Amino acid sequence: MSTFWSWYVTILSLGTIFALTWLIFGTRKGEQKKAADTTTGHVFDGIEEYDNPLPQWWFMLFVGTIIFALGYLVLYPGLGNWKGLLPGYEYLDNEAKTPFASNIQISDGEMRNSGWTGVREWEKEMARAEAQYGPLFAKYAAMPIEQVAQDEQALKMGGRLFASNCSVCHGSDAKGAYGFPNLTDNDWLYGGEADTIKTTIMNGRIAAMPAWKASLGETGIKHVAGYVRSLSGLKNPDGVDVAAGEAIFKTSCAVCHGPDAKGQQMMGAPNLTDHTWLYGSSFAQVQQTLRYGRNGQMPAQADFLGNDKVHLLAAYVYSLSQPTEKPAQP
Repeated sequence: MSTFWSWYVTILSLGTIFALTWLIFGTRKGEQKKAADTTTGHVFDGIEEYDNPLPQWWFMLFVGTIIFALGYLVLYPGLGNWKGLLPGYEYLDNEAKTPFASNIQISDGEMRNSGWTGVREWEKEMARAEAQYGPLFAKYAAMPIEQVAQDEQALKMGGRLFASNCSVCHGSDAKGAYGFPNLTDNDWLYGGEADTIKTTIMNGRIAAMPAWKASLGETGIKHVAGYVRSLSGLKNPDGVDVAAGEAIFKTSCAVCHGPDAKGQQMMGAPNLTDHTWLYGSSFAQVQQTLRYGRNGQMPAQADFLGNDKVHLLAAYVYSLSQPTEKPAQP
């Protein structure tokens, strides 16, 4: 923190405390001179408001908080660049990196560091957990994902990772929601092989369904939506020309979804001939998808979780779609 901001914070903090101290004691002196039956002159519905002094215990409580605040600011960091009188409570250096600052070490079960903040306490917990569970993660990371998916302990660990990092989108049961794929079936946008699932989790996925409103117009959107729905055996409203929609589909949509509309996992283009609809199958919903496109994004987890944890997580997700496996609940 620069010298200017250090003094700014110090003056603002101490000035506020001293101003409150003056206000409490200054008001107290005036109140002690008042008679017990003095009123403020405010009367409502026959009820008078008395102007009595602040109770002694209440006054002492205010004084106690002021003393505590001053003592805290002297002992601990909080006033600009002041590091406090107690040792080991300096702020993190501006160059310290998270999640594991380079000067954190574990020695004889004790954490050694040169400072303290809430971030540093989190780093301590993460370092302890890494020291305790890191070897176990590394053990499973050295095994094929298919083998890990058959280990009961590994599935429990993967289930907890899923509950903490994936369930907010895919649901606690991994069956997805509107716009979020069901991970328990065999319908995969990018492939359901073990290594492919790991690649998806590590690097994330970005959808790139373009908007067709400008090029097809509302009439073209209507006909293509009708054709796409007919591929799944769904009925369309009157006035929909399925044949015209098919012709437009083969010239505009087949490059991604294929001429048979069964999709291409290499591009993440879904199969349009089954009954799995990520954004809904109603006529209005399919038109909305065509009209404005879909550009969802699954975030990459490589930097956040690391290879070993993603390996476990991939094994858990892989096990969800395997009919002979019964993955442990997180």
